[in-house]
Formats: sequence, structure tokens, C-alpha cells
Amino acid sequence: MKIALGIEYNGCNYYGWQRQSISPTIQQTLETALSTIANESIRIYCAGRTDTGVHAIQQVIHYETSSIRDTQAWVRGTNSILPKDISVIWALESKDDFHARFSAEQRTYQYLILNRPARPAIFNGLASWESRPIDLVKMKQASTCFIGQHDFTSYRSIACQANSPIRTIHDFEIDKWEDWIVITLSANAFLHHMVRNIVGVLMTIGLGKKEVNWASEVLAAKDRTVGGVTAPPDGLYLVNIEYPKRFSIPGAKSVIEKFEICR
Repeated sequence: MKIALGIEYNGCNYYGWQRQSISPTIQQTLETALSTIANESIRIYCAGRTDTGVHAIQQVIHYETSSIRDTQAWVRGTNSILPKDISVIWALESKDDFHARFSAEQRTYQYLILNRPARPAIFNGLASWESRPIDLVKMKQASTCFIGQHDFTSYRSIACQANSPIRTIHDFEIDKWEDWIVITLSANAFLHHMVRNIVGVLMTIGLGKKEVNWASEVLAAKDRTVGGVTAPPDGLYLVNIEYPKRFSIPGAKSVIEKFEICR
């Protein structure tokens, strides 16, 4: 039996998604909890790995098991074991050909910036903070160069292991509500640190340190050292994964709706 789960997590206390020698990680914590509920060893596959300190409104995973459980048992049982900063939101029995990563058609990330003089307390670790005024108009102008298919070599980590730097960004929006700036990017897939590197360049432009055309110049250079600006992980959220409708994977709320920033 193949099961798909929707996962929400606060990444502050974890060394990213992927199981590794250093711990704790989201994958390790989830596999331990699911193995307890299934009464057998469970290995999970995710839609997209997230880095240290990065959060998820909805990460999608799947796993195979011989254990027969009601879908709500996977939700409630697993949540009874998980720490409070990781939660299973939904569960469903998926089709045999479903794969959390390879069946995905589009992924959406949002980056949350608190732009005010005073540092955050409640949102400490949950949003990036910038005390200096940010020119939103310049950031929006600069962001247009990213839409479409491009070689994002300049915007990926030097340690990125992806075979190709070519990615297609379908949608790119920058919105503001009072002190909050929300950057939303949807693409077929993302490279390691791609969103944080893009946001880092846009914030540099918004702060007046570089001109608007610098974003496109960095993109055209196909050289990571030309940009070299990486935004903190605090404000980054994996928001949603889109799949073909036949898989019946539920949609997810945005960061804005979750935190009720726009009221």
C-alpha cells in the first residue's frame, strides 16, 4: 500500500529535511514516528528537500507499507509521537504510480520579510527581518527577468548537485501588507538555495545597493560568484506542490493566510 501525507513544519530546530549524520532532521524524525505507527521500518520520499531553518506549509511525502491503517490513524497516531513543530495535516491512500517528487508538476515557495525598525519577537525565526526601508517598486521591476526558462547557475549554491541549472519560473509575485513583504515563486523545480539567492539579490536592489538591472546581469553571467548574496532561511516556506488532478492531492494555504497577515 502506498500512502501520501501532507506535512507542516517549523524548521528552526532541524538541520534541514534530508536524513544525514548530523541530527535532528525532518526526514529522520518523521521516519521514526511513522515506523512506530506502522510497526515496521518506513522510508519516506518527499516533493522537495528543504535546508536548515526552512519551513513548510505543505510538504508532500509518500511511503509504502504493508500495515493497514485508517487514514486518520496515520494523521492522529503519527502526530501523537511527533514533536510539536512537525505535524501531519492529511493522509490518503495514493495510486501505485504516484511519487511525491517525480509526479510533481509545480512547486511554490514564499519568502516572508518583516520590514520595520524593531526586530520581531513572536516571528523570530519565522520571518526575515530588515530594519531599513525597502523599495518595493525596484524589487518588482527586477523580478521580471526571472520569469520563464533560464539557466540559474548564478542563483544556485556551489554545492548544488542538480544535473542541470535550467529551471522554469511560471509565476513571480511581490506583495506588501503594512510591514510585511511576501515574495511568491512558482516553478517546475528549484535548485539548492535558488529562492534564497534570488531574494538576496532583490533585497540588495530594494535597499539601493545595486541598480534594477543587476538581477538580470547576475542571471546572464551564469556565475555564482557574481551574485553571492543569500537571504537568511528564516523567512522561507515551501507552500504548495501541484500534481495532476488524478492523484487528488489537496491544495494548501499561503503563508499570508496561515498567519492572517492580510486581514
